[in-house]
Amino acid sequence: MNNNPFFAGAVGFVAGIVLTMFVFPSWSMTAGPMRGMMNWRYDGNNMMGSNMNRNMDEHFIEQMIPHHEDAITMANIALEKTQRQEIKGLAEDIVRTQTAEIEQMKSWYEDWFSLENSGTKQAMAHGMMNMGMMGDNSDIDRLETAVPFDKAFIEEMIPHHQMAVMMAQMLERTTARPEMKKLAGDIITAQTREINQMREWYRSWYQN
Repeated sequence: MNNNPFFAGAVGFVAGIVLTMFVFPSWSMTAGPMRGMMNWRYDGNNMMGSNMNRNMDEHFIEQMIPHHEDAITMANIALEKTQRQEIKGLAEDIVRTQTAEIEQMKSWYEDWFSLENSGTKQAMAHGMMNMGMMGDNSDIDRLETAVPFDKAFIEEMIPHHQMAVMMAQMLERTTARPEMKKLAGDIITAQTREINQMREWYRSWYQN
């Protein structure tokens, strides 16, 4: 039996992906929410070496920054298009919270990994390029013209948040850095709360 904590976490991560697809089969789980996640789970060179914990932190930051950026893009679209104050408030929270988290992750990346990498900005850009190559922005493009907008926004943002929560849960189990553990906990708490709120709105607005 494999008692490696990363192995156990990876199995749970994959199980969560499969469960999400069955629970929300009609909701978009394509380019945006999934972008880079397969690479994040299975990149053995980054994740399974002797420096697993350090590599976990490094790779998490490289993947979570563009994931947050996609959420901010969708939230900014919502600020332009929504007629509901509830969605506007959620979008404002997403922009504020995730912008701050991006800036914090960029600062940590420079502090922690600049010695190992030949040029911090180039290394981070390479990691984020790997994520971007896994998909396109078709989900964001669809959101721009979606009708009704709020329904489409919720259908895109819930699985997007679910991916962030699952990434953060894996980080929380494996990181040795208290800063990263706190970030993971903050992401799990905030985005789980937002998922539950969006589910309530979806049921109230579109399933009654």
